[in-house]
Amino acid sequence: MLNRRLLPRRVARALALALCAAVSAIAQSAADHSVRVTLLQLNDVYQISPVDQGTHGGLARVAALRKKALAESPHTLLLLAGDTLSPSVASHTFKGRQMIAVWNAVGLDYAALGNHEFDFGSEALLDRMRESRFTWLGANVIDRRTGKPFGGTPPYVLREFDGAKIGFFGLVTPDTKRTSKPGPEVEFLDPLETAARLVPEMRARGAVVVVAITHLSMAQDKQLARTAAIDLIVGGHEHSVLQSLAGRTPIFKMGSDARNLGRIELHISAGGKLESIDWEAIPVTSSIPEEPQTAAVVAEYEGKLAKELDLPVGRTSVALDADQHANRSRETNLGDFVADAYRAAVGADAALVNGGSIRGNAAYGPGPLTKRDILTLLPFENPIVEVEVTGVVLRAALEHGVSALGEEREPGRFPQVSGLRFAYDGRRPAGSRVTAASVNGKPLEDSKTYTLALSAFLLAGGDGYKMFRGARILVSPEEGPVEFAVVLAALAAAGEIAPRVEGRIERADLAPP
Repeated sequence: MLNRRLLPRRVARALALALCAAVSAIAQSAADHSVRVTLLQLNDVYQISPVDQGTHGGLARVAALRKKALAESPHTLLLLAGDTLSPSVASHTFKGRQMIAVWNAVGLDYAALGNHEFDFGSEALLDRMRESRFTWLGANVIDRRTGKPFGGTPPYVLREFDGAKIGFFGLVTPDTKRTSKPGPEVEFLDPLETAARLVPEMRARGAVVVVAITHLSMAQDKQLARTAAIDLIVGGHEHSVLQSLAGRTPIFKMGSDARNLGRIELHISAGGKLESIDWEAIPVTSSIPEEPQTAAVVAEYEGKLAKELDLPVGRTSVALDADQHANRSRETNLGDFVADAYRAAVGADAALVNGGSIRGNAAYGPGPLTKRDILTLLPFENPIVEVEVTGVVLRAALEHGVSALGEEREPGRFPQVSGLRFAYDGRRPAGSRVTAASVNGKPLEDSKTYTLALSAFLLAGGDGYKMFRGARILVSPEEGPVEFAVVLAALAAAGEIAPRVEGRIERADLAPP
């Protein structure tokens, strides 16, 4: 009979642990030859200081997070997926210089051109690009005068990390031609065709990973992923934290104004294969200490801005009625001026401004007006959008605007208008109070289509304006100028204004004020 010797349990356990340790050592040895690259991502950053009453954002905090990431992962790059030079109060004053100065301090590596980079014209953008210590990317943006990428930007860059090459290139929405001010000398090529041409070239030059830094819509990013062999899309333009997968290509986007910092970990094998991608959105909050050098640059520009805000930008020869109750219950001369500025900014048939967005609650002038005055009057940084609506929708909006009179003392929904005239009777039931309406002197037709300027707040259903949801958007919130900048520009262009109540809104059951 054959006798078997069984190992004591403690010996068997020791051998098992030794075997596991050996396997782990082999795996660790292979891992030691892999390459880890960390990409930090932001997009649509317009403010150098914290936002949301100081609770979120702030580029000095971002700089601190970048330093921390560099300490953990030496192969770290900071990427910006477009839109930073405009719009903001500071950018209106400094034409984006403050953003470049702070990004230089933060240590930005690559920035894709966004549509708002062209808000001050192509020459101003060229000046900002020359001031930058980081690399701008915009492969589909061409200078017609030279036939080469705008501003001398490279079509792409190749970065090598421990033998692994990564290709980066930038793309911006061609709608920039319509929504910003690039001028006739700038051409925007089709982003999909541009990618289809450049990606194989990067691969041929040894790129084992290709990253597109884009300022496109999510729908366009998904098309891009299906068009070219791109490993990762770092996107912007939407102002929301988004992630998606198009085929095998992940698409990551952050919200606006550095409220979150994206962190992407690329793991590349020794053989040059992208093994995995890890992603997280890190909240940028007041719990993060500011990096001192960046904070000093921020403080310098905030100090300059405080002085600039008190400089006159125009005059009014009449008192502007910013009374809260007036703007929420009847036509005012300030309401007319603001609505006119909205309409002119996007070239719409008409404009509608919710009276609750006009603040200040005082009379301004006669006399000089400063930037601080305009910011006090219009403190919300709402973009102006343009939509296409039918007469039915426009009539419903007017009905909604006067529906709360008598129920609320100061309804914020009350409409200040431009290009529109309407009459209503407050004695009639809500929903049937508008008795007459016209657009540019012609009766409002239910079946006709009109273009309307309004704020992104109203487009999203703010103040109960739900009828605009689903409207065809001609100028999106990401593309439109912010309201204070529109009114500031209108005032500066006029030099001196004298708006008056023109009788655009008539109320049958009350005598004129």
